[in-house]
Amino acid sequence: MKRINEIVVVEGKTDSQLLKELYDVDTIETHGLGLDDKTLELIKEASKTRGVIVLTDPDYPGLRIRNQVEKYVQNCKHAFVDRKDAIGKKKLGIAEANKEAVKKAIENVVTFSNQEESISWKEFLELDIIGDKKKRLKVYDLFHLGYGNAKTLFKRLNMVGISREMIEKELENEGYSD
Repeated sequence: MKRINEIVVVEGKTDSQLLKELYDVDTIETHGLGLDDKTLELIKEASKTRGVIVLTDPDYPGLRIRNQVEKYVQNCKHAFVDRKDAIGKKKLGIAEANKEAVKKAIENVVTFSNQEESISWKEFLELDIIGDKKKRLKVYDLFHLGYGNAKTLFKRLNMVGISREMIEKELENEGYSD
């Protein structure tokens, strides 16, 4: 069984159980939106020694938790499971996700940094992603950036250093052309 060196931050027990079926891994559970200062401090300490990967549900509460951790803990890695792969019978979440989607998310972690802008707002607008939800979701998927609106996509593209040229090349490979 493959070992993950970083500690994976998840929302709950069932998320931890699923990860432990797939990997030799240690997790920290946020207890959903019940994430408190004590848990944030634990995540911060873990990031200093082993690093952390944030893997939250692809929904609004998951995004809030991810943003809270990102704000408090520098240099987190992020793993994203697509919404379509995380829908169960009654819930949406990591515990409901298919195992291959979770593996793909762990293998394609990204690190956000506050570096200089890699794509300008003007270039982003010129890609015509805002008016085309299918194209926007394709860009999220191609670069393993999770799910969100156009503004979030713009922010994440800059945080991981993806340029207009890189987006155009990937879209072209996928059969999108202007």
